[in-house]
Parts: sequence; structure tokens; C-alpha cells
Amino acid sequence: MHHQGSSRVSPLTADLILLSVAAIWGGTFVAVKNAIAIMPPYTFLAIRFLIAGLFLAVVAGRRWRSLTGATIRHGALLGSCLFGGYALQTIGLQYTTSSHAGFITGLSVVLVPLVSWFILKQAPRSGVLAGIVLAVVGLGLLTLTDDLTMNPGDLLVLGCAFCFGLHIFFAGQFTSRHDPMLLSIMQIFAVSIACAAFAFFSDPPLAADQFQSEVWTALALTAIPATSLAFLAQMYFQKFTTATRTALIFATEPVFALIFGVALAGEALTLRGALGGVLVMAGIVASEMIGAGESGDAGVDECDDAEGEAA
Repeated sequence: MHHQGSSRVSPLTADLILLSVAAIWGGTFVAVKNAIAIMPPYTFLAIRFLIAGLFLAVVAGRRWRSLTGATIRHGALLGSCLFGGYALQTIGLQYTTSSHAGFITGLSVVLVPLVSWFILKQAPRSGVLAGIVLAVVGLGLLTLTDDLTMNPGDLLVLGCAFCFGLHIFFAGQFTSRHDPMLLSIMQIFAVSIACAAFAFFSDPPLAADQFQSEVWTALALTAIPATSLAFLAQMYFQKFTTATRTALIFATEPVFALIFGVALAGEALTLRGALGGVLVMAGIVASEMIGAGESGDAGVDECDDAEGEAA
């Protein structure tokens, strides 16, 4: 997203702000894992996205005048992809570690070329395929047990990565046609409504004693900083740096998820897991750098527009 503005921000400042966004996204895995041990996942997500949507709805101001039916429809489609991603990620976090979830979710960017191949029949270039192979090998080392089975939580988060990959693909198709703020609000509200519906049928009734400190902490971190403010930061500061650098900065999200998981949740990291994480990161970075070199920055912009939704 390259919006013109009169104010000037140095590339270093923009990079540091975007890096802080990646750190916030990485930190959400531990916070959400702690929260959903107390509050049912769909209920938590419905509240998180309702707060985020209301915040952006107020910030949007006069932008509401340009809302169209197409924006609502495309926002609903994007929201359905986001709902699938967040629902699978949040439920999966009940059965896997936050560090595993961070690395697996990061695969969403690597999966975009495969989605394009399936939908648009555009085969990815050999360099991008090499990045995908690296990431898949790393995923196997990170998640497969000695008998070559995958933890159910890891499998759910892998499904989340596919949903986010679809979201990145469709965002690349839609963002140039709509006001990005309104498109974001529509998809955020769509996620909140879908989560509320699922919570009504599957989660136990919301109780006052579920609003414990861990839940308030997770909502405080995820609703506005990791959803509303992260989106605004990406939208307004990405124009002051390059698309490739933005993609590489956002690729650090799994690293932050690992750091927070080890430091705050006491999660153990085996040598095989560490090697798997390194290969996943290498595959993501290789795919992004090679993709930028082969397709130009515009191709990476499409991924940048939506990658922030993977937390």
C-alpha cells in the first residue's frame, strides 16, 4: 500500500516501527494461549475483533462516505478467510506450543505461490519452490514426532496457515479496488460476527469470572495494538520503506514468538526443533527475496498488505 502523504519519516524509523509490530504479533501467541485456558476460544475472538473493529470504525471518520456494496462483499470474503485462520490458530494453541504456532503460521506467506498456482494457474518459479521446500522440511523437523505423526494442535495451526495464505492472495486482488481502512473494518467485523455465532452454538455461556487478568492482558494486547494499531502502522509506515524490507521484517514474527514462548511460557526448544525453525525462517526469507527479485516489489506488496493478519 503506497499512500502519498506530506509528512516524512526516515526509512530507519519506519523499519523500527514495523519491527515493533512484528514483535507484538509474535507476543500474541503466548498471551492468547494463556487467555483461552480461561475463556472459550470463539468467545475470546469475538470480543477481540469487536473491540478492534469499533476502534477502527471511529478512526475511519469521513471515510465511511465511500463505503460500497462491493467493499462489504469483498470484506466478508476476506473476513471468512481470517475467521478460518484465527479460529484454527486459537484452537490449535490449546494443543501445541506458542513457538510452534508462530513458525507454522509464518508459512502462510510461503503458501501464497501455491494458492496462486491453484487458482490462477501461475506456476511459481524454481527459486520460490526452493523456498517452499526448505520451509516444508523445517516444518517436518519442527512438528513431526519420532513415529512421523503430527501433534493435532500443529495440524490445526497448519490449516490456519492455509487460510491466511488464501487471505493474502485475495487481499492482493481486492486492496487496490477499495479504501483499505474500510476493507479492513469490514473483514474485522465479519470475523467478530462469525466468532460470535460459533460461540453461541459451541462455547459455554460467558461468565464474569472468565475476565481474569490473563484474559484482560490478552485482549489489551491483541484487540487494539495487534489488530487495529498494527494495521494502521503497516498502512501508514510501509510507504517509507521498501516492500522487500517490510516482508523480511515481518518474517521475524516467528522468531519473536519463539523468544516470548521460551522467556514467558517456559517452553523447551530441542536441537531438532531449533533446526526446523531455522529452515522455516530460511524458506520464508528465500521465498520473499526471490519473489521480489523475480516479480518486482508489487508482488511483495500484495503479501505485505495482509501478512499482518497472521497474529
